[in-house]
Amino acid sequence: MSAFARLRPTLAVALAVIALDQGSKIALSRWLPEGERLVLAPFLQLVSVYNTGAAFSFLAQAGGWQRGLFLALAFGVSAWLSWLAASPGAERMERFAYGLIVGGALGNAIDRLAHGAVYDFLLFHAGRWAWPAFNLADSAITVGVALLLWHYRRPHDTPRPASQE
Repeated sequence: MSAFARLRPTLAVALAVIALDQGSKIALSRWLPEGERLVLAPFLQLVSVYNTGAAFSFLAQAGGWQRGLFLALAFGVSAWLSWLAASPGAERMERFAYGLIVGGALGNAIDRLAHGAVYDFLLFHAGRWAWPAFNLADSAITVGVALLLWHYRRPHDTPRPASQE
């Protein structure tokens, strides 16, 4: 099997994540004005915010240089995970997880290129405690990393030594 054939499922997952992520961001940013909130449940709101930082608004107030760093990381990690997905030893679960992470990273990179910041719209909260706002790309990255952690922690079959008959 060629490297591209091994990579194809990962790219399909990544493209699906990018399409869902960008579609949801475009729809919500047009429907919900920036800074507005819509309560969906006692624990969930739709918000319309742009984050110049990374997870948990890390480096959001850094003055702009972080944009290049986050773009380089997104493209570098995406290239590295694509290379891993194309390797003969990558298993199906790994390839799927890599696709989720690559799609999420590139979905947020598209926002950084187009807007200079990432559009976030999901806000979960309990009382006065709130999780930082996030989007579908962030969710895909989180699920992809969780799948990889689960995959690497589970026991794997070890190859049996060739019989000496």
